[in-house]
Formats: sequence, C-alpha cells, structure tokens
Amino acid sequence: MALTTEQMMLVEQRLGNDRKSVGVAYLLWLFLSGLGAHRFYLGRPGTAVAQMGLFVLGWVLLVVAVGFVLLLAWGIWALIDAFLIPGMVEEDTRRRRERLVADLRAGL
Repeated sequence: MALTTEQMMLVEQRLGNDRKSVGVAYLLWLFLSGLGAHRFYLGRPGTAVAQMGLFVLGWVLLVVAVGFVLLLAWGIWALIDAFLIPGMVEEDTRRRRERLVADLRAGL
C-alpha cells in the first residue's frame, strides 16, 4: 500500500532532522579516522572497529617493523574512505527512509 503525500512529507521531514552530515563525517575522518569515528558515526561499527584495530595494532607493532605494513594498509583505507563518505551518508539516509516507511506501513 502506497503512502499518502502527508505521510511521505512526514518521512522526509524526519529524515531532514535526523540526517547525518557529510561535513561532520569529514571532520571525524580528518581528526579521528584512526579510531574509525567517521564509520561509527555513519552506522558501520564493524568496519570502524576493524579500522581502529588496524591503526592501534600498527602503532604497537611499529617497533618490530610489521607495524609499517599495517599503518600503510590503514592509511590507504583512510584515504579511500575520503571518497566513500558521501556515499556512506546517502546509504545511511536510504536505510533510515526504508525503516521509517516500514514503520508507517506497519502502523496502518
């Protein structure tokens, strides 16, 4: 069953209030990417923990030179994330929209 115009306006208004900011995501990436903060913010805790683990393990193992490889891998991943952030924000918005529409349909 299709939603009415008022219901779709309600969904879009709610999304406008709850939408994740690309600017905030980039600030988190710039200052706290070693902790995966931008990925936590965008609802990707699994990869955020992996990114944080790679960063921390890289620094810990730096004394045995293996850390260079881990930090290089983390650096490449962080650089790629700079290009992926807008898409991650849109994906989060799409998931929120689907959830709100499903909640409205369930309430009918």
